Amino acid sequence: MDGAPNTRPPRAGTVAPGAPHPRPGPSSRTYRLRGPLLTAGLVGGLTIALHLRDPHESGSWGYCPWLQLTGHYCPGCGGLRAVNELTHGDLLGAASSNLLFVAAVPLLVVCWLGWTRRAWTGDAASGPRSEHPGAWIALLVVVMVVFGVLRNVPAGSWLAP
Repeated sequence: MDGAPNTRPPRAGTVAPGAPHPRPGPSSRTYRLRGPLLTAGLVGGLTIALHLRDPHESGSWGYCPWLQLTGHYCPGCGGLRAVNELTHGDLLGAASSNLLFVAAVPLLVVCWLGWTRRAWTGDAASGPRSEHPGAWIALLVVVMVVFGVLRNVPAGSWLAP
């Protein structure tokens, strides 16, 4: 050892002194899983909050602006109560609060699982895809509008929360 500086490269998995710590990039699994995991955490936290604070009590979560302005139920009215009832295992009660939401939950779970799987594997191109995503969005809007109208007419009053 003649006092010469150590010129060996750092070992694998270590950071050279003074070098910035590497951050996960778009190709890392950690980076790819951020969206699905943050979404799961947010939905889980809100679900717990809805379990603990009963939305059946008037005004406990505020009031629906659409209902307050028009006097008619929107497609989302009863959704908070449906989540609360699902957390208590009351599927029929949840369906009577908002049937559209309860019917959409399995689809939302399947979509989230597909997103998580693609993020885990890094295969953004796998899974069902549509050549016409606008058609799916239009279908969703039509279903929500029809549901919103039906729950406000006498024939569909059983859909009202």
